[in-house]
Amino acid sequence: MKNLKNWILLVSIIILSSGCKKTDFLDKKPSSDILQPTTLKEFEQLLDNNAFVMNFTGALSQMGADDYYISNADWQTASSTERNSYIWAKDIYNGDVAIPDWNKLYSQVFYCNVVLEGLAKNNLLNTADGQFLKGWALFARAFAFYDLARTFCKSYDRNTASSDLGLPLRLNSGIDYLEKRSTLQKTIDQIFTDLNTCLNILPSGRPSTNLNRPSKIAVYALFARINLDLRDYVQAEGNATKALNLYGTLMDYNNLNINASIPFSKYNEELIYYSTQVNNYSSLTITSASTKAKVLPELINLYSPNDLRKALYFRLLSDGSYGKKIGYNGYGNYHFTGLATDELFLIKAECMARRGDIQSSMDFLNQLIVKRWKPNATVPAVPYLPITAANGKDALDKILLERRKELVWRGLRWQDLKRLNKEGANITLKRSMNGVDYILPPNDPRYVFPIPDDEIALSGLEQNIR
Repeated sequence: MKNLKNWILLVSIIILSSGCKKTDFLDKKPSSDILQPTTLKEFEQLLDNNAFVMNFTGALSQMGADDYYISNADWQTASSTERNSYIWAKDIYNGDVAIPDWNKLYSQVFYCNVVLEGLAKNNLLNTADGQFLKGWALFARAFAFYDLARTFCKSYDRNTASSDLGLPLRLNSGIDYLEKRSTLQKTIDQIFTDLNTCLNILPSGRPSTNLNRPSKIAVYALFARINLDLRDYVQAEGNATKALNLYGTLMDYNNLNINASIPFSKYNEELIYYSTQVNNYSSLTITSASTKAKVLPELINLYSPNDLRKALYFRLLSDGSYGKKIGYNGYGNYHFTGLATDELFLIKAECMARRGDIQSSMDFLNQLIVKRWKPNATVPAVPYLPITAANGKDALDKILLERRKELVWRGLRWQDLKRLNKEGANITLKRSMNGVDYILPPNDPRYVFPIPDDEIALSGLEQNIR
């Protein structure tokens, strides 16, 4: 056990190293006298290492999204990466190294590859536990690749995906070779290959406690999220339906304590799979009461007095502004970015509206929103009136509004902006800082974050054009 912990620590240092030459990097690889993981328990420990490596997603996109604002003074004290992400600068990092949105996600890919190779090498795939670990590793690798693609690749366009830059698809644990960037189409194909393979392996039931571990429900839910981002609404609806057929529980927010600083449980009933944003950007993404990131007033104003989400999602700060409460998983100071049933309800409702089934889309949306409504929050009481739509556009607008309110600060808004602008929404973002206005037009190249400078120096990868 001690040797395995030493191996995990040393490998983590290696794959999180930065600012070194390739030869220096390779000199730090584990020596042969350190025990390599060989047992099912050891491989499980690698995938369960969610305190430092696994079950994290990037946060650059959250810092770029239009959920919040910061003061001039607080902006000045933030890191270069935080400041530049906030104003959508072309040079994001400005000398910052070891960017976790890249390093930590590729650390996850490395761990998954170690497990997949080790299970095969040690003849452990002929057991139920071995098969589960294989499915888990494939899911986690797909989840990591997808998060990397959301941050560092263009929004998917089937007409250009075969030539648009994708990710370096590292599919083995070797650290002594360089992998060039694939195309975006090959990146998506690899993610789908991993998900289709693990779908036939993972259990159907939702884990009651270990929500860092995937199930078939999580596979279908991730498929639905990706399909939505690809604007493949037929497949998105189909996979959302499959996930909800396996597990479709919704919480009634009337049963939660709106005055609690942590209103949601670590095991709340809507959670399907746990992940959280990397904990490296404390100025802009932390959820504590001392947060510098304040919720935009226009976002706060979207919630009616009877909508419980305002009190459950946000905290009133001493200066009269609002900050974000502890995330949807009720744990930690950084935001929940995993998979949950409320997102699936919204995906299915949106896809129904897009194919013209207006009544069904509204019925499905109302199943969710009625559980967020408290009639006697006001005097006189206001009973819930089901949302209706006059036509397809009205239905879609109302669903997207509820998506904005329901999934706030879940790591989805940036990708929604990319997707909706590809659909013609023409959403322009604007921020002002120190008397200067900063504009991010629709479909701007700056929606794709640059690969970290130290990675470019080390590997020579082709950089994104901003």
